[in-house]
Amino acid sequence: MTQALAGRLTETGHSLDVRVYFEDTDFSGVVYHARYLHFLERGRTDYLRLKGIGHRELAEGQFGEPIAFAVRRMEIEFLRPARIDDVLTVETVTALLGGARIVLEQRIRRGEEVLIDAKVKVAVISPDGRPRRMPAPVLATLGQDLPKP
Repeated sequence: MTQALAGRLTETGHSLDVRVYFEDTDFSGVVYHARYLHFLERGRTDYLRLKGIGHRELAEGQFGEPIAFAVRRMEIEFLRPARIDDVLTVETVTALLGGARIVLEQRIRRGEEVLIDAKVKVAVISPDGRPRRMPAPVLATLGQDLPKP
């Protein structure tokens, strides 16, 4: 996976450009609200991938026991609509790390205009869905992007 395809790491997190296609819109050419979840997921996944924390590696136990990340809570503010052919930027930053969770803040922009603000709480779970502790290497890697007090 090339870095261009997966976006780019920034000083505070990750940035991913996505284009709005016809399939992302409703009958009026405006992005259907549920499609923003796809854009946000891509941003989170590519952020982790570029940090060396791929979902496949987590599932295979390369950081200890096999684990996965599962979205537990999501808050989204739909501020402005995106339209067909827009190029959007999905920004992802780590806001909080705990023993078994991550809180990520995400924003979708069109240029400087903020369209979506989201906060996503992700839990660490075992393959059978039980809560697990975050592996130390994952915690250390994601901790590098936390805001400094």
